[in-house]
Amino acid sequence: MISDCAFVRLNNGLRLAYVEQGSRDGIAVVMLHGYSDTHRSFDLVRPLLPRAWRVIAVTQRGHGHSDKPQSDYAMDDFAGDVTALLDALEIERAVLVGHSMGAAVALRVAADRPDRVAGLALLSGFASFSANPGAVELFDLVEGFGDQIDPIFVRSFQASTMAAPMSQGFIEFVSNESMRCPVRAWKGAARAMAAHDPLADAGWVGAPSMLIWGDKDAFVPRADQHALRRALRGSRLITLSGAGHAPHWERTADTAACLRAFVTDIDEPRLYARTAS
Repeated sequence: MISDCAFVRLNNGLRLAYVEQGSRDGIAVVMLHGYSDTHRSFDLVRPLLPRAWRVIAVTQRGHGHSDKPQSDYAMDDFAGDVTALLDALEIERAVLVGHSMGAAVALRVAADRPDRVAGLALLSGFASFSANPGAVELFDLVEGFGDQIDPIFVRSFQASTMAAPMSQGFIEFVSNESMRCPVRAWKGAARAMAAHDPLADAGWVGAPSMLIWGDKDAFVPRADQHALRRALRGSRLITLSGAGHAPHWERTADTAACLRAFVTDIDEPRLYARTAS
């Protein structure tokens, strides 16, 4: 797996870990991981994306090797970091790829800063957290955390996101990444999601959008995907049979193929305009 990472200092003072591949002149694709994960959540899918793109997977605040402030874990804080990241890396507009919590962050960015978002690819995105029994149960469990994270809980949580068989080594890998997230970040991100309404943001998004969802997702129901699709004008929904809450882990090649087709559709007009000029 790909392991090296760099760090970028944002204009809000936070330092975030990230990995970058591809051409600096290519279309920018910024990948936002899910709850308690890191940029390494996309290690499997990134090698399958075109080298002509500028692909950046970032570890969000409170996670992995990124800075972990004592507070400020609202959805606007996560979304503001994305805009600040684009500024720091001198990226005018990007396609945002978000998984689970990262999908909600991507929607918030697209709703608040449409000028910075060329497209949205949402993997296992929630239409609502507060109305989702599984999410509410998870957030209640996290709220009861003491000073330390229980590795057994973390391993169980990560395993619950997968419907397809994954190796024990992979489960240990993603669990170890989650263990880098301190209690305050687990709680802060959970509270941010519980207080947030992704569907409301979706109604403000005008960028091209794609939803990728596994029909064995134990967290996000099909109804959420249809609600998001209705709210996201002109969006498309791709259902991956047999996949759970992490299609980029369980159906990596299919997820990469969906992303290649989606981003290429966005990129072709840009390339044509550049050639014509």
